[in-house]
Amino acid sequence: MRTGQARGYGGVAITQPYTEPYVRRSEKGAPWFIGRTLAGVLQNSGVPKSAVDGLVVTSMSLAPDSAPSVAEHFGLSLRWLESVPCGGASGIIALQRAARAVQAGDAEVVACIAGDAAAKDSFADLVSRFSRFSIDAVWPYGAAGPNAVFALITDAYMRRYDVGREDFGRLCIEQRENARANPLALLRDPLNLADYLAARPIVEPLHLYDCVMPCAGGEGFLVLGEEHAARLGLRHVRVRGIIERHNAYPSDPVQLRGGWAQDRDALYEQAGAGPEDIDFIETYDDYPVISFMQLEDLGFCEKGGAGEFVRSHSAVVGQGGLPHNTGGGQLSMGQAGYAGGYLGLVEALRQLLGRSAGRQVEEAGLGLVSGFGYVNFDRGLCTSACILERAS
Repeated sequence: MRTGQARGYGGVAITQPYTEPYVRRSEKGAPWFIGRTLAGVLQNSGVPKSAVDGLVVTSMSLAPDSAPSVAEHFGLSLRWLESVPCGGASGIIALQRAARAVQAGDAEVVACIAGDAAAKDSFADLVSRFSRFSIDAVWPYGAAGPNAVFALITDAYMRRYDVGREDFGRLCIEQRENARANPLALLRDPLNLADYLAARPIVEPLHLYDCVMPCAGGEGFLVLGEEHAARLGLRHVRVRGIIERHNAYPSDPVQLRGGWAQDRDALYEQAGAGPEDIDFIETYDDYPVISFMQLEDLGFCEKGGAGEFVRSHSAVVGQGGLPHNTGGGQLSMGQAGYAGGYLGLVEALRQLLGRSAGRQVEEAGLGLVSGFGYVNFDRGLCTSACILERAS
């Protein structure tokens, strides 16, 4: 239980969102995607590489390299360095760490960079040794990887709350509509309900379009002081609030809620805003059921009410509902490893900076981003969320 309100994030600026274009397969390693993303973040920023004195690195395929070796590879001399291995919650956690470093004076300019590779058979190799649970208790029995875990969660959710595949399909279809205006999305062909329902099964009740597609790519942004950003002439975004939680509700037999439910009141208190004030939302969407959980646990609807919510609130930009995963989310962009945990945050920065041509939320001033990740055995262990504000 929280005993006091977290310190605010005044004076911190977030800027220079960048996506290293995703590819389905690549023989290039994670350092290549991390380096390309770092170069993209710095391009046209007015910040020379020599001025970057803080770095957050997030990657699931970087080993045997590490965050210090990344600094060596790219000629960075750092006085603050962090590695955030929290899966889909990593982007927001990276932002929180970087913002506090800037506030404390431990770093002046922090680059937050995520990148991952996707060579042939690399995903199967990864899940075979992802964790001690995978090695000892899952992989030997042929059940490794996230699909079986999320099939269990999805099935339990559907039974508990009387949700049908059509409800999940509506979210996938509307996110795909947003992706059609996003040149960075790997999957941009129209998707309709008939095609969604007829797609081949993966692990019941999950079918093809319920499952995120692994790929390679990178995501990143810069964190620095507002005065510094102003001197450089960089348009930027402010942080109104951040929460994170690890291993929430461990006694739940099946994960039907996440840490957002424990901490959302603190998030809205920090931000001085509520769900009704949010102009758009970016949820972590490796599977539709997880986006449903985020809508509920962040207070946009009651528990079990996400099916009705998506029926009554269009996710498509410009259709009068609540714009949701405005770039298409991972279900249309692809999942570039742990960079998927930065994707929603980078898209939110673009929206608030007015750089989402073709899918821009009109007068976007306040956006909510949520993260979820690190599925160790039967559930995701890490949750995070932040509320961001366009700087005037």
